[in-house]
Amino acid sequence: MHCEKLLLDEIEKCRLLMVHLASQTSLSSHQVVQASTRLDTLLNQYNKHKKQ
Repeated sequence: MHCEKLLLDEIEKCRLLMVHLASQTSLSSHQVVQASTRLDTLLNQYNKHKKQ
C-alpha cells in the first residue's frame, strides 16, 4: 500500500509539472514530451503494481 501511495504522489507531481510546462511552452516542446513520457512510465508502473 505504501508503494502505491508513493507512486500516486509521483504521478500527480509529474502531471502537474507537465501541465505547467505545457502552459509555458507548447504541447510539442521537448520538456513537455519528456514529462509525458515520464508520466506514462509511472502510470504503467502503477497499473502493473495494481494487477499484482
